[in-house]
Amino acid sequence: MTGPQLSPLPTPKTHASQSVLVIDDEEIIRETFEALLSAEGYAVRAAETGQAGLDLLGELQFDAVLLDLMLPDRSGLEILEDIRRMDDELPVIMVTAKSTIENAIAATKRGAFHFIAKPFQNDEVLLVLHNALERRRLALENRELRTRLRSGTHRLDEIIGGSGRMKELFDLIGRAAPSRTTVLVQGESGTGKELVARAIHRHSARADRPFVTVNSGNLPPDLLESNLFGHVKGAFTGAVYPKKGLFEIADKGTIFFDEIGNIPIDTQAKLLRVIQEREFMRLGGVETIKVDVRIIAATNVSLREMVKEGRFREDLYYRLNVIAVQLPSLRERKDDIPLLVHHFLDKYSEESRKSGLMLTPEAMDRLASYDWPGNVRELENVIERAVVLSRDREIGPDLIPEHVTASSYLDLPPVVIPREGIRLEEVMLGQERRYIEAALEVAGGVQKKAAELLHVKPTTLNEKMKRYDIRPKRKRLEGEEVDTETVAEE
Repeated sequence: MTGPQLSPLPTPKTHASQSVLVIDDEEIIRETFEALLSAEGYAVRAAETGQAGLDLLGELQFDAVLLDLMLPDRSGLEILEDIRRMDDELPVIMVTAKSTIENAIAATKRGAFHFIAKPFQNDEVLLVLHNALERRRLALENRELRTRLRSGTHRLDEIIGGSGRMKELFDLIGRAAPSRTTVLVQGESGTGKELVARAIHRHSARADRPFVTVNSGNLPPDLLESNLFGHVKGAFTGAVYPKKGLFEIADKGTIFFDEIGNIPIDTQAKLLRVIQEREFMRLGGVETIKVDVRIIAATNVSLREMVKEGRFREDLYYRLNVIAVQLPSLRERKDDIPLLVHHFLDKYSEESRKSGLMLTPEAMDRLASYDWPGNVRELENVIERAVVLSRDREIGPDLIPEHVTASSYLDLPPVVIPREGIRLEEVMLGQERRYIEAALEVAGGVQKKAAELLHVKPTTLNEKMKRYDIRPKRKRLEGEEVDTETVAEE
């Protein structure tokens, strides 16, 4: 047998950056694939034996492989296994005339992306290849995001982010950590205030000393003060033994007050004295105890407003607010959502013993479109749920809770091409009508708002509504519906 026949690279067009390797011993099949894919703008190389294909894979970078099941030198399934060892994320589409269920199952079990039977339809090949390349793109994006996370450039301890706001936060933590100055961390619930406090502690000279957390609002005043300052034997009913308080336990370290705005006003006065004098007395005691403790406080409410309302001591507020750290909400840094998603995917994949999980572009778009009132904590819960419920490597929109998806994209069924084919023009017209109706529904019948959602002019939308005889219903405040005929001006 002569050496492997290799084809030259075609002139790149629309898919110039995407390359496909065809491995098939039939010349007519290789030529058909080359003509079809080159016309679509893909860069194509072809080989007539399995080994020739593997050699090319060792020399060049490809985005997908079309692999014949029956090759003259080795089985296509064996070649598939070799490709998986070379690049587990490279999608391989099996092509064969022996279209049996057994072959399809064997190929997919060994990692094939899809199975195409000869004779094939050109549209089927292009659709499967498009989906395979989309999988490849997603896999590479996942790899890149995980690399960035591991590199440490987009994280500080357990705080994840690469946006400008987060880089400023990392810089502020780095400058504040070495000092002993009091820090006030402000932000909505779920933004990671305790993570910031722990990062400041870890990067300080007190890192090898205790980090003690005080849950400020869960205890009545007497019990809270007992926990903070300790008590002597007999200080109150039930005080059978003397007890150290959290300030003593945190000596030479850091004490973190979570939601400090919940501390009773009387206890605030005692806390202020500890900050100023660095000393206190246990409940019922007379001995002064000196401590060296750094205080970090967190709040999800405005302490300044509480001061105005007389619910928080002004002098304590200024003692706490020496270095102020304002955490952005997740909706203010949506660029960080993919990084956070992959961080939580890795975390919960390991716990669930599932590897290689990734979100589809549709699922990621749904997450990016949601405003996340619960911030990072809510996102983490959503990803944990998706990982636990997942059955495949890809996590799609079906595993995203309805309250998240309902506020983002319109749900449409997946595209299915019947064997007898379909009239594209009719499909497009039908889909256009559905999108217009769905946008009007989301916009409450307001045509101007619907036009904005569809990124078209109001007059264009009105013309299409007339063409399809669409008459939206607009809801009045009291709930009754009336026909909307008003056309918004351009």
